[in-house]
Amino acid sequence: MDLSRLLDPRSIAVVGASARPGSYGNQAVANLVANRFPGQVFGVHPTASAVHGVPCVPRLADLPVAPDAVVIATPAATVPGLLAEAGDLGAGGAVVFAAGFAETPGGRPLQRRLRDTALRYGIPVCGPNGNGIVPVHARAPMWGDACVLGTPGPVALVSQSGNVAVNALASTRGLRLHTVVSCGNQAVLDAADYLDTVAGLPGVRAVALYLEADGDGAKLVRALARCAERDVRVVVLKAGASPLGADAAASHTGSVAGDARVLRAVVEEAGGVWAHHPHELLELAKALGYARRAARPGTVVVTCSGGDAAIAADEAHRLGVALPALSEHTVTALSAVLPPQATAANPLDYTAVLFGQVGPTADLVAHAGADPAVGTVLVYHDRPADLDTAAAADWDDALAGVVAGAKRLDKPVLVASTLPELMPEPVAEALVDAGLVPVAGLREGVRCAGVLHHPAADPARLRAIADGATVPGAPGGWLSEHGAKELLRAAGIRIPPGHLAPDADAAVTAARRVGGAVAMKLNDADLRHKSDAGAVRLNVRGDAAVRAVFDALRALPGRGGTPVLVEEMCAPGVEVMVAVRRNGLVPVLVVALGGVWVEVLDDAVLVPLPFDAATVRDALRRLRAAPLLAGVDLDALADLATRLAALARDADLDLVELNPVIARPDGATAVDAVIRRRLHE
Repeated sequence: MDLSRLLDPRSIAVVGASARPGSYGNQAVANLVANRFPGQVFGVHPTASAVHGVPCVPRLADLPVAPDAVVIATPAATVPGLLAEAGDLGAGGAVVFAAGFAETPGGRPLQRRLRDTALRYGIPVCGPNGNGIVPVHARAPMWGDACVLGTPGPVALVSQSGNVAVNALASTRGLRLHTVVSCGNQAVLDAADYLDTVAGLPGVRAVALYLEADGDGAKLVRALARCAERDVRVVVLKAGASPLGADAAASHTGSVAGDARVLRAVVEEAGGVWAHHPHELLELAKALGYARRAARPGTVVVTCSGGDAAIAADEAHRLGVALPALSEHTVTALSAVLPPQATAANPLDYTAVLFGQVGPTADLVAHAGADPAVGTVLVYHDRPADLDTAAAADWDDALAGVVAGAKRLDKPVLVASTLPELMPEPVAEALVDAGLVPVAGLREGVRCAGVLHHPAADPARLRAIADGATVPGAPGGWLSEHGAKELLRAAGIRIPPGHLAPDADAAVTAARRVGGAVAMKLNDADLRHKSDAGAVRLNVRGDAAVRAVFDALRALPGRGGTPVLVEEMCAPGVEVMVAVRRNGLVPVLVVALGGVWVEVLDDAVLVPLPFDAATVRDALRRLRAAPLLAGVDLDALADLATRLAALARDADLDLVELNPVIARPDGATAVDAVIRRRLHE
């Protein structure tokens, strides 16, 4: 669908325009009038001649033009019919405020009628049960709450929460929004549709995306590819950890690669940034929208407080933001400006002695920022709102020095307060006008500085991920370990030699054929955590021991007829989990330290499919446990992972988990396997 008229309207009709205070129809018209929408505005009301000075007509069909956008502020039951009228008229799109649709069981049929009508006419619809759309750049608030628009800027917000969008519009943080969308029930358009469209709007440089449901993975990744093509930065906040229920109980992969983690892997693959709460979402989007991309990752922190310097250093360490040591040349230049009691270092505490001195402050910022290891400058500056004239002059001069120093640099400069309320709106706006980035909060300052160097993503890689996204299918049946390993063997993945034994004599024969110590396991499709069930014994030697273990395993409740898998004991090595999950947002490879440590350490890296061996090797090196892999054959692990992904695709498997894979200098062996097939509707 073409959203261009809806997101940049020149004419708007409000159906349900009302003189009744507190109604959506009243507020929608009031917003357009108060914010001086420059286009045509019409009200639609059966009897009123005007609302807030806006002329009204009885029906949509009576309008003199086909409006670019129709705001429907009437009860839910009327909406499908009004959409049909808008479609007959040739309207460009609609915003629906009303609740009473699929958010309640009784409203689902009505939402289906709304959707069917919209699709029949090809008319894009925002909502229902949402706050609407605010194209700030066009001063066109199609919004159900009171809304006062500020200066437009480069940041778009697409939110599956109406309140997140309401708060963003009301915030005082120097956040100059371009377009705000509250998705509502997403009956016709979802967050990916809006992301794809706003990425192409002139003036948009960053998008804040608040999600509660992932939606169509392929469509979302294609929207991210469009953002990458246009160098539009994306920040994502996902609500809810999205546990996988039965998956989490049935496999280790489900507990370490939940839906939110898969989404995060996709976002990071797209060069995006992951936020943890709404405040951080908006600060990150603001920084990415205002600042140029940093050439390198290093950040220098400049402050007049030793405490702020120490805390910033601690936060940088926690967040993985590099604070490089300054060069000898930089130290010499800074030392010529600093008072005797200050030390030229990073973080740079220039002390209160120089606070309020424009020239020295400018020199310090310029010298520190010019260091060749520095990509971004982060200056801490708190500005209390209520200051007398003399005190205000000192604070303002200190900031003037920062601005003057920033003008001598060709690098992004951020100015952060230590507490959010110490970055007043007038100061933030002045900083934006001067080309700097205002950030509300000490930790947020470090976080924003740490993401400005992220490179742009490869759109072709993102489209390959989207093309590989699987058609939704229900989970199928689990395979027994022996059945799973037969698939692995056929795919060229190394597994221990072994045999299936239906009785004790066959178990002894199998152990003799394998030779040496063996592992013995009950083999049934419903046994996926064999250690927890007592269904596996290791290092079994000799005929008598094999018979005794066989009898003990078969004596477990309900296992009297279960065959036993007898396998060679694999030589010790590093235990790694390698898995492919294809039932989430997009198919992903999961690598983690294996065995019992998977969930305990929570140390996993996810890679969207497709991938090559080099990508797997890089993923292994990103594990916190990577030092344990020193000396093992990473090429063998990478080859195993690529073969596993191909097997999952070709055999249409829902989940394949190898845990553990024993990694050694001489190769990699899958000693346990869990596989589930997929079913299609």
